[in-house]
Amino acid sequence: MARREPLNRQRVLDAALELADREGLEGLSMRRLAKTLGVEAMSLYNHVSNKADLIDGIVERVFEQVEPPDRALPWPEQVRTTALNMHRIFGRHPVVPLALATDRSNPTSPQVMRALDGLVGALFDAGFDELGAWRALGAINGLLFGALLLSTGGFTGAPGVHAGEEQVGVYIRRLDPARLPHFSRLLHWTTEGGVDPAADFEQALDMLIQGLVETAKSGHPATG
Repeated sequence: MARREPLNRQRVLDAALELADREGLEGLSMRRLAKTLGVEAMSLYNHVSNKADLIDGIVERVFEQVEPPDRALPWPEQVRTTALNMHRIFGRHPVVPLALATDRSNPTSPQVMRALDGLVGALFDAGFDELGAWRALGAINGLLFGALLLSTGGFTGAPGVHAGEEQVGVYIRRLDPARLPHFSRLLHWTTEGGVDPAADFEQALDMLIQGLVETAKSGHPATG
């Protein structure tokens, strides 16, 4: 008889992340997780306190994959590489940005914060003061989470599939091109393979960073 692998927090969290990726946060429960692991639900409480602890744990597991920026690089490249890595990794696990955006997870462990700490450090290197760094970080996070929302069907669709693809046909049939010629033109273009979520995010990020560079160069990286 094969020996069962001992249960530990890492194994519990890895199974929880796999289940959440498949079923979403609403499908993640202690009972379902226990069934996946082949154990009784009560045994899970030896490793996680409750569902909130479980969600914080899977968020940490994903954040651990995000490398902090290389401080030897110019600050714009630090921002760029960190944001691209977060977009790529979060895009594989849409439940993580969902948990963060809906305030179901607020982890503050070093594993979670080291990448963000490096990102803020890059903004300070650029010359932003505290207010400027706060606003710049907000702009980066807004772009990141907004792009993930659009490219993962509201954090629940298949990673890399644009959220609007299934609905574009409906929009096109209902829109009157005579009244909305520009938006109709844009939607028709998306049906011809013009949407690439990863490339769209990268281009938008470069535009944002260009704006941050110009703001930093102005000598007034924050306004009251």
